Amino acid sequence: MGTRPAVDSLHAAFVIDAVSFGAPEAHVARLLRFLPPEVRPSLVVSREVAGFFGPRPGLRVVPSARGRSWAPGTQAVLAELAPDVVHVDLPDPTSNAAALRAATSVAPTVATLHTAGHPSAELWDVYGRLAGAFAPLRSLVRTLAELGVPAQRVHRIRPGVEIPANPVAVRTQTPVVVGAVAPLSGEQGLDLLVQAAATLVRRGRAVRVLIAGDGPERAALIDRARGLPVRFVGPVADAIPLLRRVDVFCAPARQEVPPGALLTALAHGLPCLTTAVGDAVDILAGAAAVVPPDDADALASGLERLVTDAGLRVKLARAGRELAVRDFDVRRAAAEVAETLADLSAGARAEAGRRRRSG
Repeated sequence: MGTRPAVDSLHAAFVIDAVSFGAPEAHVARLLRFLPPEVRPSLVVSREVAGFFGPRPGLRVVPSARGRSWAPGTQAVLAELAPDVVHVDLPDPTSNAAALRAATSVAPTVATLHTAGHPSAELWDVYGRLAGAFAPLRSLVRTLAELGVPAQRVHRIRPGVEIPANPVAVRTQTPVVVGAVAPLSGEQGLDLLVQAAATLVRRGRAVRVLIAGDGPERAALIDRARGLPVRFVGPVADAIPLLRRVDVFCAPARQEVPPGALLTALAHGLPCLTTAVGDAVDILAGAAAVVPPDDADALASGLERLVTDAGLRVKLARAGRELAVRDFDVRRAAAEVAETLADLSAGARAEAGRRRRSG
């Protein structure tokens, strides 16, 4: 964090336009809980997910404008709130263009992009007006550049999770329970986890698999898992109860995806296995088992080592917890977000003042 001064009083409006509650929305919910007291947050949220945030001061509910070109409800509420800066949550580059346009018409706007999606040059007019953007994943720095955000406005702030006081106790029971929390979509690689479970059963390993989440691949995954010790528990707003029921956490993604569930598992002291996508090898070396992506045999072998070696589970659990405490505490992430929002807001307003004076 360095020696930067504390954030002065700042009114920040956070905009969430989503049709379902997922990792991006959970990310904003965590930030809101841990922002420093100098920040006065308002939350402008679409009706579909408003219930997940409960009654809170500054909460305003608006119609969703996902996939549209303009969001008059969001614009009207933001104009009434008159914040110093607006933060817009972007699950993907294209669906929230209306919310971005509404926000940039009211105040300096900063966005967090969570997945790469399919950038389009047609959105340059929107993204080029951003005061700044947060890229929690390395691959998203490139995506934001493709969307027209100048490099100096892109800030790499690693995501953060809550660090529980008491980690999960590593168990030596059998069968070993493997857990996963992710959308049921192709990029998450959960079909590979089901295939790896079949391999472990053929090898006589005592294992059970619990998968939490929902998505377009649900029916196909359930069909593929028939006859296997694999249970789909559906979507969960809070993954922590499930994490405390498992012995190993698996994140078998084919590409870089939001790492919130994996980081939460590390923070809870669960031994974790993931794939070599994005920053995983550099960041997680020694703190988690890492195997090649899109390789069911490698995934099965990695799981087999964890299932059969309680000592390895204990070692990784301890190392993963230490990594989460050191680098991924949400309080650190929230403080960095607050500082950057304040800096970008001040910079954007100073630039606007210079333009008015020169005009």
